[in-house]
Amino acid sequence: MLLLGLTGSIATGKSTVSSLLALPPYNLPVVDADKIARQVVEPGTSGYNQIVSHFGPSTPDLLVEATPESGGEEGHNGKGRPLNRPALGRRIFGEGKDSDRKALNKIVHPAVRREMYRQMIYAYLRGSWAVVLDVPLLFESGWEPMCGTIMVVAVKDPAIQMQRLRARDSHLTEEDAKNRVAAQWDVRDKAERCLRRGEGAGVVVWNDGEKDELKREIDQVMSEVQRSHPPWWAWMLLLCPPLAAGSGCWSYVRSWWIKRSWEREKQREKAKL
Repeated sequence: MLLLGLTGSIATGKSTVSSLLALPPYNLPVVDADKIARQVVEPGTSGYNQIVSHFGPSTPDLLVEATPESGGEEGHNGKGRPLNRPALGRRIFGEGKDSDRKALNKIVHPAVRREMYRQMIYAYLRGSWAVVLDVPLLFESGWEPMCGTIMVVAVKDPAIQMQRLRARDSHLTEEDAKNRVAAQWDVRDKAERCLRRGEGAGVVVWNDGEKDELKREIDQVMSEVQRSHPPWWAWMLLLCPPLAAGSGCWSYVRSWWIKRSWEREKQREKAKL
């Protein structure tokens, strides 16, 4: 089974691409890291309790206001008020907030990984020829070597990214929007790194236009992916576990080597400055 890593940057259209890949003609199962990340911090979960304990004392508005509509002090499920996500976002995305982001990631990432692995195994046992790993921070969080193919959803014009973010999240100030974009790798760099993997192993969906243009772009890159990873190969891997294990190991080693080569190259470039 092909692990198709889907990533991008904030407001580049990754979620739209993910939803299109889940529909005909592709019908691919999607493991959505953002959705899982919300589930693992719902009131009553271990992740929720850790976030409240760590950030609560210094973030007075960390939880939504207690009102009859929000379920009062105990929330709708009786396990606490939900997290106030805009407030938490302001806390971790501001300038100089690296330590806060690291603390939050340390709480959320392990729980997200466990649930992602569970869903991947389920997709494999169902005989899916590919599964989409929808991971916004795919490169940053170490998922890159796991993926046989990586698809980056990118825009060539940074202004388009800012416009879409402000339109989507109207509560963000211009400074908030800039901080959120700056907190992630530049999506053009992600696209370049992705293409370094070679034909079929790294593809880029450019999303500077309208939705019809995006659909045509997806069809084009998916035809490249399917040529490199035909469904019959997925069935062979399912029916022959030793072959699947060998193929997975080779893919991991190759992806790891490309990742390492890229990082060394970037380090040399920085050393010359």
